[in-house]
Amino acid sequence: MRKTLSMLLLAAALPAAAIAAEHGERGPACDMGSDYYHKGADGMAGMPGKMGGMHGFNLNPEQRKTMHKAYQEAAQEKREITQRYLDKLSEADKEAMQKELQASRDKADKTFRDQLTPEQLKAFDERKAEQEKRRAEWEEFRKWKAEKEGKPQ
Repeated sequence: MRKTLSMLLLAAALPAAAIAAEHGERGPACDMGSDYYHKGADGMAGMPGKMGGMHGFNLNPEQRKTMHKAYQEAAQEKREITQRYLDKLSEADKEAMQKELQASRDKADKTFRDQLTPEQLKAFDERKAEQEKRRAEWEEFRKWKAEKEGKPQ
C-alpha cells in the first residue's frame, strides 16, 4: 500500500511540477546558481535542486529513499524501452535520427547563443569545449573497456 501510494504521488506530482515550472526559471529552493547540480541522497545527479519537483513536500528519509529509487527505476526503464526501439531501427534510420537530433541541438544552440552577451558567449564556448573534452574522454574509456572485455564497440 505504501509503495502504491508513493508511486501515485509521484505520478501525480511530476506532470503538475512540469506544467507549473517555466523552463529556465529557478524557484527559491533551487536558487543555487546555473552550474549547481545536486548529488546525493536528497537528489539525483544532473537535476538541479532536490529530486526534481519533490523538494516542497518535506519528505522524511524513508520517503526520500523510496522516491529516489522510483526515479532511478523509471529512468532505467525509459533507457531500456528507448534502446529496445532503437535496436529495431535500420542503420539508415538510426543515422537519419542522429542527424535530426544534431540539427535540433544546433538550432537550440543558435537560439541560446543569440541571447548571450560577448562575455557570456565566451564562457559558453569554454563550457562547450570542456564538455566535448569530457565526451571524448568518456568515449575513449568506453572503447578501452570494450577492448578489455573483448566486446566489439
